[in-house]
Amino acid sequence: MWTAALVVFLFSAPCQHLWAQEGAIAPQDCSLDCIKEGGPGCEYCRITRADVKRALGFNSFKEFGSCIPWPCFELLGEKDPRICQHYVHGPNNVEIEFVNEPNSESDTIVVSWKPSYYGIAFLRGFQVSLQALGGSSFACQLFLFHRNLSLPASQSKRVYKSDPFPGLPLGSQYAVTVMALPVPEEWERFYRSRNFSSRSCAEKNGLEKCKKDWYPKHIEVQQEGTAITVTFNLAPPQLGIRSYFSLCYANSMKKYTDISPNFKKNKTHHSFQMNDLQEGTNYTCQIAADEMDAVRKTFNVQVLHFLKAVSTPHSVSPSLALILPLGLSVAAIFVVLVAALTWKTRLQMKKVYIKSDIIRQQEESGTQEGVMPLPRNRPTPPRLLICYSSCDGPAHVKAVMQLGAFIQQHMATQVCLDLWDSLSVAEEGGMAWHCRQIRESDFILVICSMGLNRRSKPSEGDEDEGAHKGLHYGSNAFCSEAAVKLIGEEVGHAKARGQDLSKYMAAIFDYSDETDIPTELRLVSHYILTRDLQLLFSHLHGVALHGPGHYLKINHISEDGFTKLPSGAALQWAIYEARTEITAKRHHSVGSEGD
Repeated sequence: MWTAALVVFLFSAPCQHLWAQEGAIAPQDCSLDCIKEGGPGCEYCRITRADVKRALGFNSFKEFGSCIPWPCFELLGEKDPRICQHYVHGPNNVEIEFVNEPNSESDTIVVSWKPSYYGIAFLRGFQVSLQALGGSSFACQLFLFHRNLSLPASQSKRVYKSDPFPGLPLGSQYAVTVMALPVPEEWERFYRSRNFSSRSCAEKNGLEKCKKDWYPKHIEVQQEGTAITVTFNLAPPQLGIRSYFSLCYANSMKKYTDISPNFKKNKTHHSFQMNDLQEGTNYTCQIAADEMDAVRKTFNVQVLHFLKAVSTPHSVSPSLALILPLGLSVAAIFVVLVAALTWKTRLQMKKVYIKSDIIRQQEESGTQEGVMPLPRNRPTPPRLLICYSSCDGPAHVKAVMQLGAFIQQHMATQVCLDLWDSLSVAEEGGMAWHCRQIRESDFILVICSMGLNRRSKPSEGDEDEGAHKGLHYGSNAFCSEAAVKLIGEEVGHAKARGQDLSKYMAAIFDYSDETDIPTELRLVSHYILTRDLQLLFSHLHGVALHGPGHYLKINHISEDGFTKLPSGAALQWAIYEARTEITAKRHHSVGSEGD
């Protein structure tokens, strides 16, 4: 029984066709009285918070918009208890459409879908919710049919659409869920979810209007002797980009060049020189605006061998003709004598020279950067389940959520987190959901903390207090405890059989201790985050961090580079807030014990 299901107004039904209009069906402004009476002007209606207040006598939570977390029987049981017992399948073909708007810093979407023909005769409406992945923002819209409606199966081809969801930050990830109404007390497959990303600035506004996304499109490379001249197009003046940089690398060498164009001479193009490049070497270069997270344009530079011209005289004097052969003969004799004198000592010094050569080669190969491609034998991104405990408070939960968002956005991994799949967790039950995810995931990462390792069951009074305040930390804690015990048993069995343990991992944030890792998880790989992001990436994708003459370097998941990304900065701030909160709690508990 789901006593907190997001269910809505359901009104008694039968008989009459929906209007026959072509294209997607948009919501209408209707009154609740019109819906209840089945008037002709209220066929597919949006329900507002004001409608909810008039019907129930109180305001719904602002975060839920016009949707209300209220059981079906509480709303319609007095009139007709049977109406909440009908079963309606979740909608099909959920699509996201971007709407053009003048605001250049945010996006607006409209959701469309088709109803399922399973139970369509009892369909009373739809509920559409939008949740930010890695954040707490939530929006919900409610749409109802009038009471005299009974749809035939043929109407499952119709397309329904939501009202616009405005103000979505560009380049963010969301999950949209469309739920068919009514939702009975016992159900399955009553909704459809889909993840999507809002457009980038360049996708919405064009490259010429986005400072961070702009990059030079036209690059020309010319060689004059050993000097390389590069010409590129400048950014539009309205972007306010005043400086650029270039970075070239080959083998163990790097060449960084600051570029400050003279806009008085040329406002559209600029040329600069790269000197001291080695002849006969191919360089990979990048050029970009000197802005945070600016997109870099890659180009190649091949430095050709430069042969200096030697002037050939028309006539050679007799003295020069005699001196030249004589000098060559003397040089040859000198070389022979030196070779004879050093022959014996060469054998004695052979080991030293060999050792010196080996050391030199090792130093050169040890600093060499190279591209190490990811293995391509995996058709889809690895699926990672993150388990954690909410006993350490909301700041720790926020840090876990930001970690999941960063891994999904920048580490080519599909993350499973109960915070993002609340409907499935409610439908299946917390433990059943965890068991299914453990079975279906490629990897499992347990975020260990003092609350997870302590596993002390709260007192009955504490549990009642949490329920009274609307908090659900206890429920998550018990599910996490059971899931960790189950994972520990799986690890123990796999270890006893000599099987691979790479599926399981443990990690702590820097405000936790390694002693917080449960005993049963000491056998698996464990990491300290965010210091070990590259090690975690290597584990998830099965790619070595080091190879013969190469090492893996990914700037945006390095210990220093991840903070340059918006989601990385959000992760760092969430860890800082959690560290501050947990440290304060520890000092308070120590002070209380002292008193």
